[in-house]
Amino acid sequence: MIVEIIGDWRSVAIRGVAAVAFGVLALVWPDVTLWGLVVLFGAFTLVDGASILATVFRAGRGLIANRGLLIFDGLLSVGVGILTLVWPDITALALLYVIAFWAFMGGALRLAAAVRLRREIDHEWLLGLSGLLSIVFAVLLVITPGAGALVITWLIGWYAVIFGVLLIALSLRLRKAGGVLAWREPRLKAAA
Repeated sequence: MIVEIIGDWRSVAIRGVAAVAFGVLALVWPDVTLWGLVVLFGAFTLVDGASILATVFRAGRGLIANRGLLIFDGLLSVGVGILTLVWPDITALALLYVIAFWAFMGGALRLAAAVRLRREIDHEWLLGLSGLLSIVFAVLLVITPGAGALVITWLIGWYAVIFGVLLIALSLRLRKAGGVLAWREPRLKAAA
């Protein structure tokens, strides 16, 4: 099942809604203080990581083949969320690099999963596109650290909204397919 890689549709939908909410709040309050951005980002990553971990632990031990990767992804998000909430006086540059690291690692995991599953599932491009978007976002953050707080806030906000919309679209595809993306049957060669 695709639950092995990305979780059930509810988990993906929760992550998408949390991303959109975080992005909208960042866009609506562009003059939010650094402390406010840290709290918003920390809450978003905690929800993201908790939903991934809940999917892993809700599924049976034998149902998830890539349990380690999902646990890593979930713990990464929870760890980054805790780090940002425990260290609210983080500097803007440090926060930027924390966000870039989190986005790059999560994006690489999603992109790798999409490539690995490209012949096995339908609509893997949504997963791959969300991974690619995360990697591009991380690179943009790293190469433009001096762009100014407003530009960075807008970049973070739009990334979160687009990423969230992609996750919501993926969750709707999962739900429509009965909770999991449909596996394509392997093609067997005809006996000669």
